[in-house]
Amino acid sequence: MNIKKQLSLELKISENQVNNVIKLIDDGNTIPFIARYRKEMTGSLDDEILREFQERLTYIRNLESRKETILKSIEEQGKLTSKLKKSIEEVLTLVELEDLYLPYKKKRQTRGTKAREKGLEPLSDIILEQNITEDIENIATEYLNDKVTSTVDAIDGAKDIIAEGISDNAKFRKYIRNNTYKFGLVEVKAKDNTVESEYEIYYDYKEKISKIAPHRVLAINRGEKEGILQVKITNDDERMKAYIKKGILKNNKFTSDIISSSIDDSYSRLIKPSIDRDIRSQLKEEAEEKSIKVFSKNLEQLLLQSPIENKIVMGWDPAFRTGCKIAVINQTGKLLYHTVVYPTAPQNKVYETKEKLSKIINDFNIDLIALGNGTASRESEEIIVSMIKEYNLSCKYVIVSEAGASVYSASKLADEEFPDYDVGTRSAISIGRRLQDPLAELVKIDPKSIGVGQYQHDMNQKHLNESLKSLVETVVNRVGVNLNTASSSLLQYVSGISKTVAVNIVKYREENGKFKSRNEIKNVNKLGDKTYEQCAGFMKVPDSDNPLDNTTIHPESYKVSEKLLKKLGYSLEDIGNNDLKLDNLDYKQLSSDLSIGVETLEDIVKEFKKPGRDPREDMPEPILKDDVLEIEDLQEGMILKGTVRNVIDFGAFVDIGVHHDGLVHISELVENQFVKHPLDIVSVGDIVDVKVLSVDLKKSRINLSMIL
Repeated sequence: MNIKKQLSLELKISENQVNNVIKLIDDGNTIPFIARYRKEMTGSLDDEILREFQERLTYIRNLESRKETILKSIEEQGKLTSKLKKSIEEVLTLVELEDLYLPYKKKRQTRGTKAREKGLEPLSDIILEQNITEDIENIATEYLNDKVTSTVDAIDGAKDIIAEGISDNAKFRKYIRNNTYKFGLVEVKAKDNTVESEYEIYYDYKEKISKIAPHRVLAINRGEKEGILQVKITNDDERMKAYIKKGILKNNKFTSDIISSSIDDSYSRLIKPSIDRDIRSQLKEEAEEKSIKVFSKNLEQLLLQSPIENKIVMGWDPAFRTGCKIAVINQTGKLLYHTVVYPTAPQNKVYETKEKLSKIINDFNIDLIALGNGTASRESEEIIVSMIKEYNLSCKYVIVSEAGASVYSASKLADEEFPDYDVGTRSAISIGRRLQDPLAELVKIDPKSIGVGQYQHDMNQKHLNESLKSLVETVVNRVGVNLNTASSSLLQYVSGISKTVAVNIVKYREENGKFKSRNEIKNVNKLGDKTYEQCAGFMKVPDSDNPLDNTTIHPESYKVSEKLLKKLGYSLEDIGNNDLKLDNLDYKQLSSDLSIGVETLEDIVKEFKKPGRDPREDMPEPILKDDVLEIEDLQEGMILKGTVRNVIDFGAFVDIGVHHDGLVHISELVENQFVKHPLDIVSVGDIVDVKVLSVDLKKSRINLSMIL
């Protein structure tokens, strides 16, 4: 296979782009670096396409490597024909490749291999040739021996060999697999219809394989794993067997019945179970792939939430028996004060809590209360609202997702950050910091624990981890980091930076004070020239003497940036000045004059206009609240404003401030318009207007529709 041509066809990009991207990847460049600083070579391909490119390149290279191994194996057996070699070389998937290899693969003990050991393969060949003119029993007598004592045994053994050979036929398997996927059904039954479970909608369920939604596949698989559901793949079996018979039978009266019987056996015992496993595996992989994409998109929006800067925040980790943990943090996330209050059951010290916390709020001039949405959140919210009103406090509160906060608070990282505090206090600090800078805080937590997906625990964990890590890396580099404030947790996601180097950067900063320039990071232990090339453009130094150090302009472009400024009649000190006249530039001419690509030139000019701009500025800010709404207050037709908390295949969950998120079903996202996927309409973090369709108080379910 021509790898470069194949990638060009699949990704719809030129072969020149393919050549350049492969070279960049093979030279050890990271995806964020390639996407941001090598646009001329890639044709401005973005991170998403480049990551897909990298995945496909790895897959195809593994495929080609496997082809070499298989060709060598078949050649050593002396069975490699030019036709077979051509088929193997042209195959595009590992599944089809393994189908071609199946007849030549060393098998475990099967009925077919046992029959061969008894010397019955020549008899099976005679039957398959379909040229005999006498009863097969007469011919079978020639193959009797101490292991084959009757003609019935001989013929049965030959049929086993024939059945196995049919099962190994790549053409038959491909046709049956494709036909089953296109026309077959997934049929689901309950093992016990009387058992109540979350899978009741699947107790008598069937759907075309080609149409079944990813979330249904994962739900059915989980129900099967838990022993509640039974799942099978069905297709027109007779039609499949007829297809095989048409390709083999020659209408010989002495052999047709035997071969037909072998085909029936091969299909039922060997082919169908194998194809069914392949289909189930394919459905699972496709469902995982789509679900991982949804999870990644949700996580991306969560990480890109707008930070709330320059606010003193009270982090509130709600609980019952152990009390609510309180942490006051300053504008930079430094802990100023912490305590525990007991306003909830069983202590119910509501008055004491209000008295104590209102004084703390006034003493520290607290702007916002970040309330975790976990256990006792509703009870805590009511106390916060009444406290704000009773004591005439000027602060507001925000409900913050505390998913993963307990994971972080008990982690080694949290222990290193706050060795003198218990897990509750650490959790309250994390909740407060999430409001101030979501990205900086959430990178400390395993992405899977943040919980913005569906059935993430049922997926291939290795693939999920790799995908989410890549996503976090993309977001961190898109935003950039302040070299003088970034934690090692944040730094390790910067292009080219390993965990060890991230720790070394923080250690250097602690020992030598703030970095004075980008160039100074070259002094960090184990940070070599290649790493510097990959990471420098994503690290900002706001207090540097060189204004370019606080932009995303790469140091390799500093000289040309200065030349450009001079050519336009400006200096470095003018960067960010509103009076800069940078519109209507002749980029083509400037590109020629400065010997630099147009794409890079355009990026440089953008940074001149708004140096170090944070892309999160465009994201909606959290809804600040000072009152509470109960689910009992909801009425059909009520219009409310809410925050999208999670997006899944069948809709979006929206926080409307009643402790239970409401569901906007995919059919209610846009009126009179088909929506392929909810992510085409909404993203996590979006502030949306919704209408209440119905409320089920018993089940705490709220159905909403979107108002655009």
